[in-house]
Amino acid sequence: MTELTDQQNTVSISYKRSLTLGTGVLLILGLVAIFGWTMFTNDQEPVNSGLAPDFTLSLFTGEELTLSELQGQVVVINFWASWCIPCRDEAPILERVWQRYRDRGVIFIGVDYLDTDKKALAFLEEFNVTYPNGPDLQSKIAYAYRIGGVPETFFIAKDGQVFDVFIGPLTEERLVNVLEAALKE
Repeated sequence: MTELTDQQNTVSISYKRSLTLGTGVLLILGLVAIFGWTMFTNDQEPVNSGLAPDFTLSLFTGEELTLSELQGQVVVINFWASWCIPCRDEAPILERVWQRYRDRGVIFIGVDYLDTDKKALAFLEEFNVTYPNGPDLQSKIAYAYRIGGVPETFFIAKDGQVFDVFIGPLTEERLVNVLEAALKE
């Protein structure tokens, strides 16, 4: 009887070791796959020409906004996050310029990246942001635009083509210059 129990313990220990080893190998393969995907996507530059990737954004207000439905207007898509320090500097500039251009056929869209709704909403309230904003659920929009971080801003011309891209925090002068050029097209 003792001999049978010893054999069962040996089999049980061997099974546990195999299971642990197998789990470890799967974990390592998963991490390698994630690292590889990150390297692949980070190697690509942001979308900087051609038709802007279409998306539907569920806004914090509960409404939905679809990019392709905005054709005929100049669209500014700004990727941001509440934890992003440069985004804090940029937020008042974006809101100020939005107020100046909103009646001239320009729409701003804020895409909140890798954030929590609570912190994002607090950020929007702190900076009195009034243009449409929503969370990028599962980072689908960020992947479509191949962003490398935040802030990043994409300018979409009236015909739906990417007009310009700016990586990093915008200055008011840069933002106004690109909008004026886009409105002339």
